[in-house]
Amino acid sequence: MKYLSNKNGFLGIDNKVNFKEKVVVVPFGLEKTVSYGGGTKNGPKEIIKASHQVELYDEELNCEPYKKIGIKTLKPFKIDKDIKKALSKMSNINKEILDKKLFPMTFGGEHSITPGCIAPFVKKYKDICLLHFDAHADLRESYNGEKFSHASAIKRCLDFPNVSLISFGIRNISESEIPFLKKNSSRINIFWAKDKSKWNLNKFKKLIKNKTVYLTFDVDGLDSSIMPATGTPEPGGLLWDETLNIIRIAAKNSKIVGADINELSPIKGFNSYNFLVAKLAYKILSYKFLY
Repeated sequence: MKYLSNKNGFLGIDNKVNFKEKVVVVPFGLEKTVSYGGGTKNGPKEIIKASHQVELYDEELNCEPYKKIGIKTLKPFKIDKDIKKALSKMSNINKEILDKKLFPMTFGGEHSITPGCIAPFVKKYKDICLLHFDAHADLRESYNGEKFSHASAIKRCLDFPNVSLISFGIRNISESEIPFLKKNSSRINIFWAKDKSKWNLNKFKKLIKNKTVYLTFDVDGLDSSIMPATGTPEPGGLLWDETLNIIRIAAKNSKIVGADINELSPIKGFNSYNFLVAKLAYKILSYKFLY
């Protein structure tokens, strides 16, 4: 694996800092099936660029977490235009990272990357729980004739029988997805956005307790007031503190083994949205390794 220099990678860490990596950031700007606003192919580079402005000290954790983690960023590489080949490459990259006993954090790109991201985890672990943040259920069998569409990302993950699902922030689902949801209710738990004021996070804590978890975060799971920079923004979503609380509970009560953040469509001149995603990535990694 070929890495960027510390300075050019995630967080822009000084090149003089020498550490053994535990995390590999994978920039994977796949954009093939977007159905509304485009631009997700630019997400990874803008997240990495914005991360250079993130304060390395975390006042909540009372330290500079990167020093205890060790983070390297892969050099950008060509992504195949054929989505099946692209997802196969994504899977192979994560397998290589896992084989080295490292933690992959992938920056998309559209949400269609996740089935590729999770494939080596499904083979490695007997059971895996997908912790999913999103505005959309993404349980369609296909969308616009494409079964690997971003709108089918979670359905493709659930094609693996050893994957269960906990979703937060869902507020957009099609009628065609309901039969699958009902049929698989034993392995799907959704915390609907409409019920946010009544969410029982103790239930979530019990659901995720001691599970092996892969975290996938579609940024449109956040409320569109704080995250309009995405292809399909939706009102009524998660806010910052609510989001961190859920991730904090997961980090304290389960084993998070990998993650991806996807669907950022940068808006020129509005860097705060890119910064939010960069800080979110740093928080996920900090909670994972320090809790």
